[in-house]
Amino acid sequence: MDQTFQDQEALADIYTQVKDVDEQLFGVLLEIIRKEKVYDYIRYLLDNGNQKHLEEQILQQRENLKQAYNEMKLYDFRKNIQQITDVLKKIKDHKFNKKDYSNEENQESIKDLIKRIRYNKKIIEFLYFLVQLTSLDNTLIQCVGANFFRCNLSGSEFNNVNISGMNMNRALLLNCKWNNLRIQELNQLKGHGGFVRSVCFSLDGNTVASGQDDNSIRLWDIKTGQQKAKLHGHTNGINSVCFSPDGIKLASSSFDNFIRLWDVKTRKKMAKLIGHTNFVNSVCFSPDGNTLASGSSDMSICLWDVKTGQQKAQIDGHTSGVLSVCFSPDGNTLASGSSDKSICLWDVKTGQQKAQIDGHTSGVFSVCFSPDGNTLASCSKDLSIRLWDVKTGQQKAQLGVHQLSVNSVCFSPDGNTLASGSWDKSIRLWNVKTRSQKAKLDGHDEPVTSVCFSLDGNTLASGSWDKSIRLWDLKIGQEDKSLDKHNKDVLIQSKISFQKNSPLSEDISIYTTKVLISQKAIFQAQGALILKGEFINKSGIDLKKLLKKKGSCFLKSLQYKYSYNKFLKFFNQVFISSTLHLHYIRQKISIYFSKVFLSFQKNVGNIY
Repeated sequence: MDQTFQDQEALADIYTQVKDVDEQLFGVLLEIIRKEKVYDYIRYLLDNGNQKHLEEQILQQRENLKQAYNEMKLYDFRKNIQQITDVLKKIKDHKFNKKDYSNEENQESIKDLIKRIRYNKKIIEFLYFLVQLTSLDNTLIQCVGANFFRCNLSGSEFNNVNISGMNMNRALLLNCKWNNLRIQELNQLKGHGGFVRSVCFSLDGNTVASGQDDNSIRLWDIKTGQQKAKLHGHTNGINSVCFSPDGIKLASSSFDNFIRLWDVKTRKKMAKLIGHTNFVNSVCFSPDGNTLASGSSDMSICLWDVKTGQQKAQIDGHTSGVLSVCFSPDGNTLASGSSDKSICLWDVKTGQQKAQIDGHTSGVFSVCFSPDGNTLASCSKDLSIRLWDVKTGQQKAQLGVHQLSVNSVCFSPDGNTLASGSWDKSIRLWNVKTRSQKAKLDGHDEPVTSVCFSLDGNTLASGSWDKSIRLWDLKIGQEDKSLDKHNKDVLIQSKISFQKNSPLSEDISIYTTKVLISQKAIFQAQGALILKGEFINKSGIDLKKLLKKKGSCFLKSLQYKYSYNKFLKFFNQVFISSTLHLHYIRQKISIYFSKVFLSFQKNVGNIY
């Protein structure tokens, strides 16, 4: 283990040797190497004659751009090429390249390497360069549990790679050659030890808190999916977690009948709130952060002074356990849902009941105010989701039904979308204005217990009895509308009819998991676009059926070749002439093609 750690540390030091290399050079080198049909690129780059040839090629390309980059002739290309060559050779000869880092014993080494390089943009660009080189040489491949969400891996060649836990959702996989693949959905990623009952985003959107049946609360980095902290203090499973509006505190409630307040920064306990005599099912901070509301199976609601930890009031009125509480945006009203099938609205200042809302035919599991405070959403064991007029208490709409009990509802920050999670293992997105379903999000293997939007509305977090948290990317749905013209142009060129009245933002296939936090290394490929290529495991089994089962779309022929080649040509021109960051350009291309091909998938279906 010690030797492994030292190897990893040395590898990180090797990567830092590219810190002075102009990242634009990576793309230029790839273009030339492909054009020259070089397959042993390390030997090619070590040759002094080839280095001189490369320098002339690069300078010629710069010259073609005339005055814009004339000054860049002073750039020491030869020195940069030598740096890249030296690093490639060291990596190829490194022990890292000969070990199986999917083994449990090497997980700490991998985490250490990631910590050392994850914020270095130069190294990240170099790693993108390495991925592209696999289409020419497969000797530098080490990947397990990697996140290739929305990445363009077209033309890549993998051999003897463990793809367990790999996230290829909405990736572009054209003409890939992946052989001797290993895929074992084993328990490799350490995470939850029990059902995830509640999830909540922090104010800055960088952290998700989760509470689960193993008596712990965990804080997760949403960019990396890594655990930031584990909070211990409860003696039974966690029912609810909630960040304070200022993001400084976290409240948690449990089957142990207690509530705890935590300092998010120090991870220390701030207070233990004692008062309920049964399970505490739900906690919610007031908008000003001064008051915490809690609902319990003892049929009561308690209001707590956050600064002192003392109980301010106890509200009674329900005839069965209180399952959910939620403050209105102005903080004057508290809504509660109960096992007695009713919803109650309470005056926070007086503790008096303002209204009782009846309509559900079974227990009300979750209530949530819209951002403007005019509408209350509720969901129930009766399978329904209902919208209520807060002023009149009248039902405004019923948003269809899930197949089984609905456990959680949450409004998006703009109030236009409502998310719901159910025992039928699905999440649904609802258009609040039209009352119609926008999307059905599948991925969890067990009931979905909690859903929560990030403050910017771009990400939805979901927790489940499958012991996982999924972070769903919702940005694409907002961006698609601006691409209608581009999509139609490509569709005309490809001679495929397009249904004009099919808004891309309603495409259910565009919502996919961008980060999965789970005990199990789950392979994902929903919305991946695949054209030809090979995907064979070590036993010689074709994994295309598995990819299709995972939600990938297989394109039958090269009917999109014209558009693809045209765009690649455009990319090469832009890459050479632009000062834009390489990752930014690659990301834009990946997004563009993902959207185009996903629109094909919606209108012509999977072609296999």
